[in-house]
Amino acid sequence: MAIQMSSELLDGCVLAVLDQEDYYGYALTQRIQATISVSESTLYPVLRRLKNNQFVTTYDQPYQGRNRRYYQITAQGRDELTRIRQDWVIFQANIDALLKER
Repeated sequence: MAIQMSSELLDGCVLAVLDQEDYYGYALTQRIQATISVSESTLYPVLRRLKNNQFVTTYDQPYQGRNRRYYQITAQGRDELTRIRQDWVIFQANIDALLKER
């Protein structure tokens, strides 16, 4: 059984990865999938939402005769990541308290 992730938590995961370095879509998907189970079709709407909220920006780089679209976190995205990380600490502590064995 897999625990479902909220969209806010998934946003935080993507922003955290992009805070380390810029990624193009497929590589970002592979990086996220190496840690959590999420489909490629789930991540592209997340990237669009993050871009619409100005948390990420994009740029194109040529690669073998075509362009790859890279995603880059913005200052606003870093602020959002900080907020999500703070919320996560509280959420995790609350869940741990509920799930703790006696």
